[in-house]
Parts: sequence; C-alpha cells; structure tokens
Amino acid sequence: MLTVNNQFEAELKKRIAEEVDRLKENLAVGLAVPDYPTYKNIVGQIAALRLVADSYCDEVQTAINKR
Repeated sequence: MLTVNNQFEAELKKRIAEEVDRLKENLAVGLAVPDYPTYKNIVGQIAALRLVADSYCDEVQTAINKR
C-alpha cells in the first residue's frame, strides 16, 4: 500500500517527466526556439527539473524517513 507521501512523490515525478518531454519537444521544433538565449533557457529548465526529480525527491524522502 502506498502512503500519501509515496503517492505524492510518484505523481510529482510523473508530472516532472511530462514537463521535460514537453520542453524537449519545443527544442525539437525549430520554430519554437528562435534564438540561442531561448535555447539555453529551455535546456536550463530541463536540467533543473531533472535535478528535482532525481536528487531532491530522494533527499526529501530520506529526510522524512529519518524523523
């Protein structure tokens, strides 16, 4: 049985993955990225979302389990 925290984490990771996919699609479409600063911004958003999904979610879960 999943606790509310586990359900929240799973849903959050799912939503983050969906947003990363959406941003990657924007990069794949040339018209969605008119210049280099926009490209860098989108790549930065993807990197930040992956960091949240991979690192921070696990760190928070570890901190909660220590309580």
